[in-house]
Amino acid sequence: MKVAASKNPARPALAVLSGVLALCLCLLLNGGAVAATKGYVIGVEDELDIRVWENPQLSVVVPVRPDGKITVPLVGDVVAAGLEPLKLKKNLEKGFSAYIRKPTVTVMVRSINSLKVYLVGSGITPQVISLKRNTSLLQLFSRMGPLKGADIEGAFLLRDKKRLDVDFYSLIVDGDASQDVELKPDDIIFVPDNFAKRIRIVGAVKEPQTIPYRRGLTIMDAVLSTGGFTDFADPDKITVIRKDGEGIEEIRVKLNAVIKKGDITRNIELMPGDFIIVKEGIF
Repeated sequence: MKVAASKNPARPALAVLSGVLALCLCLLLNGGAVAATKGYVIGVEDELDIRVWENPQLSVVVPVRPDGKITVPLVGDVVAAGLEPLKLKKNLEKGFSAYIRKPTVTVMVRSINSLKVYLVGSGITPQVISLKRNTSLLQLFSRMGPLKGADIEGAFLLRDKKRLDVDFYSLIVDGDASQDVELKPDDIIFVPDNFAKRIRIVGAVKEPQTIPYRRGLTIMDAVLSTGGFTDFADPDKITVIRKDGEGIEEIRVKLNAVIKKGDITRNIELMPGDFIIVKEGIF
């Protein structure tokens, strides 16, 4: 089946001008859809809006099938998955050119359904997230709220069964944008629980508690997180119990020098899993 070409010599020029005007109108009316396709790679389950200028009977809204193809009138089955909309547009125009003189085709991603990422691990709520636009790892985590139970240092990203070299701690805590990556379909983000790394502080402090470990956390930071010492506490009688390989190390700490003299050398940096005991003094 061929669509008859016009014999009016002025018609091609008018058609081109009309095509340009229509394309501009499409861009204005469908700003969201066009923006979503910028640099976007079409995937399975995406819904595409295919329009052929001056041939509305050939324009269709089609889903990308599991085999990665779409079916359009005249042209038949065409591979769509793995292509950017502009590349698919050119392929369709080539296919339609066997039936239409200088076809003008627009391809818009009407609904993004293929960009799914998977969150797993005991430090986070396991879930499948369907992203509706290109999203980076940092942008994803910014939507997830507090991560108090998560071991950010132990988190990692799997892509095609390979672990990517991403420092989650530097990215999320320090804001190191060089560690950010754009997420791809079927990425797996594993976030373990930070239970084994948590700092426990008990004894003569106002609110004994367990706090998340973070890089650079000091013993004074831990004490302040509990509301400070009680009136009966002896800041020079603090013991840090630390696992050292297969054994246990006991570290004696005197914080009076820090509190009264500003001697920060006594304000030791804590390690994951430290257990802090603050003893009372004898008055």
